[in-house]
Formats: sequence, structure tokens, C-alpha cells
Amino acid sequence: MDFDDEALAPKPQPKDLSRLGVEELKEYIAELEEEIVRANKTIAAKQAHGSSVEGLFRK
Repeated sequence: MDFDDEALAPKPQPKDLSRLGVEELKEYIAELEEEIVRANKTIAAKQAHGSSVEGLFRK
């Protein structure tokens, strides 16, 4: 997905947390934390790729 595609994609609606129990909320938080880790890995990979591309053009 390109940057432009991301800007046009509909944002997910927030979950109604009031209907979830404590354990369900803890599970939901764990899922979100896993997604954050995945996003951070993607960011790191893109930054590393960008750095390597910049290195090619500096020579």
C-alpha cells in the first residue's frame, strides 16, 4: 500500500470497550501491543532500506 493509498483508506472504528470484561481487555491490549511491535519492525525495515538506497546515491 502506497502512502497515498493509506491516506485514502478508511480508518477502523474504535471498539466499544465498555462491553468487554477485564480479561478481554487484557487480551485486546496484548493484541494491540503485538501489532505495535509488527509496525515498529516494518518502520525499521523501511528506514534501513532507505538508508541503503541513500548510500548508493552518495557515491
